[in-house]
Amino acid sequence: MQLSSIEQDSWLQALLHTRTRSPATFEQWFASVGFEGIKDGRLCLVARDEFVRDWVKTHFLPTLLEQLELLLGRPLEVGWTVNPLLSSPICPPRKLGPSSSPSSAPPPSSAASDVDRPRPTSSGAQLRVASVPPPPAFQFNPKYTFENFIVGSSNELAHAAAYACASGGAPRYNPLFITGGTGLGKTHLMHAIAHKVLSMHPNARIVYVSAEHFTNEFIEALQNHRMDEFRARYRTQCDVLLLDDVQFLAGREQTQEEFFHTFNALHDTGVPIILTSDKYPQQLQRMPERLVSRFTSGLVADVQAPGLETRVAILKKKAQIEAIPLSDTVAVLLAQKVHSNVRELEGALIRLAAKASLTGRTLDDEVMQGELALVATASQRLVGLVDIQRVVCSHFRVTNADLMSKDRHKSVAFARQVAMYLCRQRLKSSFPELGRAFGNRDHTTVMSAVRRVESLRKRDPQVNAHLEAIERRLASSEQ
Repeated sequence: MQLSSIEQDSWLQALLHTRTRSPATFEQWFASVGFEGIKDGRLCLVARDEFVRDWVKTHFLPTLLEQLELLLGRPLEVGWTVNPLLSSPICPPRKLGPSSSPSSAPPPSSAASDVDRPRPTSSGAQLRVASVPPPPAFQFNPKYTFENFIVGSSNELAHAAAYACASGGAPRYNPLFITGGTGLGKTHLMHAIAHKVLSMHPNARIVYVSAEHFTNEFIEALQNHRMDEFRARYRTQCDVLLLDDVQFLAGREQTQEEFFHTFNALHDTGVPIILTSDKYPQQLQRMPERLVSRFTSGLVADVQAPGLETRVAILKKKAQIEAIPLSDTVAVLLAQKVHSNVRELEGALIRLAAKASLTGRTLDDEVMQGELALVATASQRLVGLVDIQRVVCSHFRVTNADLMSKDRHKSVAFARQVAMYLCRQRLKSSFPELGRAFGNRDHTTVMSAVRRVESLRKRDPQVNAHLEAIERRLASSEQ
């Protein structure tokens, strides 16, 4: 299917934007998804099977579709087909060379481990690496460095701790657990750590995976009787472990058991361990206490939504990197309109710059005044049920999947009840409609949730504070 140059560029930009959420997870799942073009307002995708289709629809498609619609300036429908003989995946599987393939690595031995394993010194600060070449570094985004990371009050602790870990001078921060919402810079810090380590130790063996990918590798190793190779990759052939989205280990008992022993093996020998999650360790449901206690044994650093001054600085740095002419006035106007997260902020800048370039205009006040309403509407359309769910998830640090699940954990159940209450109050949706929207629940369940939150709001100041904070976010985003 022939695409126009604008459609082709927009598609590639939308993919790159979506990939930044979790590069390893993105590449894993989009190796089983194909792109068949855009025709008559319809985005045509093909999946290798129904499981892949449903997972991508839930976890990646909303972000991808939103960004693509922003860039094209028009709404799109999505059409899926399923084809087990997928021939042109969006992310072709990587061809691993001898240095990066776990299957080609020699089995560990006592003699080899003395040479290859990093040993803690008296200060625990020196990172010792083997003389073998590292895996290819193409998986790390060259733009995600410490130099390009804008530090503000919302992220200064996470930045300082990440830099200290990468420099080898912070053994007491092991592990480093970085927590925060989507699009606030966790992945940027992970890549920056990798770049810093490699600049100091070019032969360092950095293992950077998502929890989802770790799980899949573990399952494959079990099925193929290659557990020795799997354990060698993560325990004896690893100088730094970067594990993204650790919350996805929840409920996976065998994987948790394996990661527990991997964590201990690395921690005991002083190997830096850096983890990210969208929740604090204590909020991770279906995670064994012994893992949670290890996550909190080092340093837990959070990243919050940036303030106005930090957002302006982020825009100016992004404009500098992308060679986009951006005045102070325009940067402030844009930062005032988009404040949900860094990813949306940068996406809004790219969209405006692309439109100005395609129309032969400059990013001046006149262009901005004409586009600000579109930017704010496109990036912050918090007027529907899905948008309210997203804000509630962000506030309580739960996922949308948690809201839809049957999980009755206190924190998840309360977040779900608040979301139902706000949808009922703001959208006037019927109880059966809300039941269907929250995992096909009975309408009486919704009625009970709404009544409970109404009652708590009147007599519990803490509940009232939660609701007011969420409502302020909704109100400010509708302006």
